[in-house]
Amino acid sequence: MIAKVFARWFRFGLGVMSLGWAGCSVPDDPQGMLIGVARVDVTPDYPIRLTGYAARSGPSTGAAQRLWAKALAIGSDREHPRVLVTVDNCGVSRGIIDVVASRLAGRFGLKRENFVVASSHTHSGPMVRGFAANIFVRDLTTEEAVAIDRYTAELTDHLEAVVALALKDRRSGSLHRGEGRVGFGANRRTAGGPVDPALPLLVAKDSSGQVRAVVANYACHCTTLGHQINQHHGDWAGFAQEALEQDHPGAVAMITIGCGADTNPSPRGGEDFGMALAKAHGRALATEAGRLMSDGLQPVERLPLTGMRRFELPFQTLPTREEWEKRAKESGIVGYHALKNLARLDRGETLPTTLPYSVQAWRFGDGFSMVFLPGEVVVDYALRLRSELPGEALWITAYANDVPCYIPSKRILKEGGYEAETSLWYYDRPARLAPESEDLIHAAAVALVRGEAR
Repeated sequence: MIAKVFARWFRFGLGVMSLGWAGCSVPDDPQGMLIGVARVDVTPDYPIRLTGYAARSGPSTGAAQRLWAKALAIGSDREHPRVLVTVDNCGVSRGIIDVVASRLAGRFGLKRENFVVASSHTHSGPMVRGFAANIFVRDLTTEEAVAIDRYTAELTDHLEAVVALALKDRRSGSLHRGEGRVGFGANRRTAGGPVDPALPLLVAKDSSGQVRAVVANYACHCTTLGHQINQHHGDWAGFAQEALEQDHPGAVAMITIGCGADTNPSPRGGEDFGMALAKAHGRALATEAGRLMSDGLQPVERLPLTGMRRFELPFQTLPTREEWEKRAKESGIVGYHALKNLARLDRGETLPTTLPYSVQAWRFGDGFSMVFLPGEVVVDYALRLRSELPGEALWITAYANDVPCYIPSKRILKEGGYEAETSLWYYDRPARLAPESEDLIHAAAVALVRGEAR
């Protein structure tokens, strides 16, 4: 019943929610670039299951830190604005983003390739439909499902609202960029293994030079806090936003996460379950951002050319019914996942053999591009892209537009382990991704950055 209600809400959102809404018209600015910023509090005021950790056993007990959706809009209506949204959540599904994109297209004519939503991947945020359905290793209770459906609908409205506010807020300003390094991320699979220490920074200023927005990207799991914390919190990304906004009063701070699916904060946890460490990690990022801003940033003088590719990633050979039946006898996530798939087969359903995927890119020119990748993407993708595009200052954001599962590289698929397979059971995927998935993603990203496909 709950699933049917959600399905009706989803179809309704795609269909008629945008009818009758007026857009806002903002003329060109002959003096420079039009920039708008906004924020919306997305913290629920009722108990709801937090996601990210299977070990939690009950609904949230309040908010230790507020959660936010924030938006940066650049460009006039004639130029077709580009809008970047960040949200404090473990992962927002493609279904939700498609609803929001459809509403914005109907209301403002916003092009899909000009709109992106990036999740912070905090493990202390509310569960939403479409993300890691098996995370609790059991079916949701009716009470849990009602709260999750309620928040999913509310968050969808909030994401639309923050874009509308940012578009309305547009006024003359300028963009600037830089890149530094942060060092609290450590490879969690292999001591001393590869990480991406880059800290790309984008700063928006008004016509008087006052900072209006600071956007930073770092490739590290947002898991300094442990599962013992059962309150809403943005983790190190939330503290980084707070620190940046303290350092630049009146500014909106936004954090996107790079290819850090196999990177954890180090150190993490501790006597206060990681609260002091999360604050220290956030401050370290803000301090490096401040250094970059003091040393001088490069101007970003053009709106980006935008492109997006949608395609399918193949799964490896799916288990047979006999293999599912054998797995179903096991305890924990293995047995639960197998029982769900056996039930699908009993209903005559066909298990998927591919995973819907997309790659999005914004090319600002002057050797600067942003790439947006769905899912929990491991560090190998960033390292390979930077190796093949050495003349490009790349800003690579994972957890963008969808978080369907981990996106392992060929190397990690060969090594095995959590990122390669075990994690996919929590995401309710039927099998490992095929090794050629890496080449498909890489080829799409390179083509978009080089302008070979738009």
